Amino acid sequence: MVTSVPRPEYPVAAMSAVVGVLEGSLNDSLKAIETSDKARASVLRTSLNVARLRCVPDPEAVMLETWESWVLAMQVYSAVFAAAAADEESVICRIRQEDRRLTSTGSQFHVNAGTWVSAFYLAVICRETDRLDTLARVPLSLLRECGGEMDEYIYAWVETLQSFWLRRDDVGDHLVRAIDLSAPESARVVDAETMGKLLYPPIMLFYRYLRRDMEGFNAALADALRRHKEYWTAEADRLESIEGAVSVAPLALACLARAEGIQIDVESPYLPEALLDFSWRGEFDT
Repeated sequence: MVTSVPRPEYPVAAMSAVVGVLEGSLNDSLKAIETSDKARASVLRTSLNVARLRCVPDPEAVMLETWESWVLAMQVYSAVFAAAAADEESVICRIRQEDRRLTSTGSQFHVNAGTWVSAFYLAVICRETDRLDTLARVPLSLLRECGGEMDEYIYAWVETLQSFWLRRDDVGDHLVRAIDLSAPESARVVDAETMGKLLYPPIMLFYRYLRRDMEGFNAALADALRRHKEYWTAEADRLESIEGAVSVAPLALACLARAEGIQIDVESPYLPEALLDFSWRGEFDT
């Protein structure tokens, strides 16, 4: 049985008009991304918001422009970590079908554990194994040096995903710690609602994935999407935020599950079908 989790109606015309404005800002930031830390921080925010906005009029992500926007977000998120962790003075990164030489930076405020997790999710959605290899080797110490305060669970979650991707034996240990630390009552920096509805569900979803529990995975996936919806529709300001249009973390984990042959029995605009199916495989060089 297929479970459906609907998404509220967004003002398609108004949000589509915003895309052009954000694309202009994004293009300006991309011109300076090779050397400017400010531009890199800006392009992170803007690229992912453009990708989400594209999925408002195109909820299944079947249009080429939508796929390109998700690929661009993946590229820039991966690039800032490649530059931060590089031993050389600069690193070559492929961004929007162009090789760009980014100066190395070391730790930066935007190179934090939360951004790393988003980079990992985006690389999974785009099935970018080489970039996942690079992300998995980013030192945890670099993420801790970013200067921002974060709940401790995020570092356990990073270690879980890195160990998983590198096929280390300590995945279970890190996962148990991430589960314990992500309990809503453990939240110190984020509020309990954010932890319980947005941050904790993907960790439990990953647990079901590791167990290859198809029924449990689909139940956890539907639950994660419902919590996502509850959070982003609880207040008028949230409902107007583009951040709620796509459930990025559950989408990434559903992509992992589907790649392992787990049937996905949940349908939702929060999980754009073409991204879940990787329908644009091989269309252009990423």
